Amino acid sequence: MWDASEKTLYAICAFLLLEKVLEVYLTMRQIRVYKQSKTVPKELQHVMTNDTFEKARVYGLDRAYFGVVSVLVCDVLIQLLELSCGFIALVWARSVEISATIGLNPKSEIQVGCLFAMLLNLVGMLKDMPFKIYNTFVLEEKHGFNKQTAGFFIKDQIKSLLLGQVLSLPIAAAFVYIVQIGGQYFFIWLFVFITAVSLLLITIYPVYIAPLFDKFRPLEDGELKQRIHELAGSVKFPLGQLFVVEGSKRSAHSNAYFTGLFVKRIVLFDTLLVNKGLPEDDPSLTESDKGKGCSNDEVLAVLAHELGHWKLGHVVKNIVIVQVQLFLIFLAFSQLFTYGPVYEAIGMPPGEKPILLGFLVIMTYVLAPYNTMISFVMTVISRRFEYQSDAFAQQLGYAKDLGNALIKLQLDNLGFPVYDWMYSAWNHSHPTVLQRLARLKTIDQGEDKTHKPKTQ
Repeated sequence: MWDASEKTLYAICAFLLLEKVLEVYLTMRQIRVYKQSKTVPKELQHVMTNDTFEKARVYGLDRAYFGVVSVLVCDVLIQLLELSCGFIALVWARSVEISATIGLNPKSEIQVGCLFAMLLNLVGMLKDMPFKIYNTFVLEEKHGFNKQTAGFFIKDQIKSLLLGQVLSLPIAAAFVYIVQIGGQYFFIWLFVFITAVSLLLITIYPVYIAPLFDKFRPLEDGELKQRIHELAGSVKFPLGQLFVVEGSKRSAHSNAYFTGLFVKRIVLFDTLLVNKGLPEDDPSLTESDKGKGCSNDEVLAVLAHELGHWKLGHVVKNIVIVQVQLFLIFLAFSQLFTYGPVYEAIGMPPGEKPILLGFLVIMTYVLAPYNTMISFVMTVISRRFEYQSDAFAQQLGYAKDLGNALIKLQLDNLGFPVYDWMYSAWNHSHPTVLQRLARLKTIDQGEDKTHKPKTQ
C-alpha cells in the first residue's frame, strides 16, 4: 500500500495531468475551428478582407500549436520530472549548502529561504527563456508583431529578473518571519501584510516600476486630450495624468488602460492612436505607421469602456475578490503547512518543513483544484464585467464607435473572429468580438438577447 506521502504525490500528478489534458483538448477543438473556417463571418465581411482573415487564421493556428507544445513540455513533462525527482527539495538543499559557503547562517530559515527564492526565480527564468525567445523572435516576428531587438529583449529580461529579486526577497523574509512569530493566527497577520504590500505596489507601479520598461510621454495638447478630460469629467473620474506609452518599441499590438489607486492615470498605447499620436510630419514615423490607429471618437469609445469598469465598481470588486481569495489561501496554508507528507511527497527528508517551500507546494499543487475552479469563476465574472462596461459606453453614446474600435483592434492585432464555444468559455476573460458586437447591437435596439451560438 502507498503511504501518505506517496498518495499526496500521486494525487498531485493525477490532477496536473487531468488539467493539462483538458487544456490540450480544448485547444485541439479550437485548432479544428481554425482549420475548418475558410470564409469571413457575415458580420465582418464589410471590413475584413479574405487576405486579413487568412492571416489571422494562420496566426491563430501557429499560436495554438505553440500553446500545445508549451503545455506538454513545461506544464507536463518538466513539472512531472521535477515532482518525481524532488527538484524543489534539491533546490532547498542546495540553498542550505550555498548559504554556508557565502557567510550566511544555514540554520536561519529566513536567510536560506531568501536564497531559495532567488534560485527559484533564476531557474524559472531559465526554463521560460527558450519559449519567450521563440514566441518573440519566431512566432511574433513571422506575423509582423515583434518590434524588439535582441538587445532590447535582453535588457528587458535582466531588468525583470533584478526587479523580481528586489521585490520578492524582502517579502519572502517577512513572510517567514510572520509565520515564525505569528502564533496560531499567523495567517491573519500574513493577510494584513500581503494586502498592504499589494496596495503599495498598485500605488507605486505606474510611477516607479512601469517607466523602467517602457517610455511614457504626456499626451500632446489638442482635441483628443481635451475630449478625454471632458469624458472623464462627465463621469466624475478623478483623472490626474494622461500618458502615451511607446508600446510600438515592443509590439504592434494595441491597448489602453488606467492605473493608480489614488492618483488615476489613463495610459494609451501609441499604436492605438492615429500616427502613434504624433504629427503627420514627425520624422520618427514610417510609411507603414502613417494613417494607422483609431480615430478620436474610437479612442474615446475605448476609454468610455475602460471608465465603465471604474464607474461600475469592477476594479473595487476585483480587489475585494482577490483579497478574499488571499485570505482563504493563507487560512488553508495555516491548516496544512505542518502536515509532513506534503513535504515528503516532493522529496524533503521526514521532519523537515521549511515554511517557504511548504507554501509553494501547497499553493501550486495541493490547492491546484481550488485555484482552477476559482480561475474559471473569475473568467465568467470578467466576461460579465466586459458586457456591462460595453453597455456603459453605449449609454454615453459610443455604441457605434466602440463597435468600430473593436473591429479595428481585431484587424490590427490579427485576432481571429471565430472560436469554439468551450475553448472560449475556458480561456477568454473577454467575450469574442462577434459576441460583443452582437450584444452592442441588441443593447442599442433596447433588447437583451441571451442566446449565444456555440461557435463564436
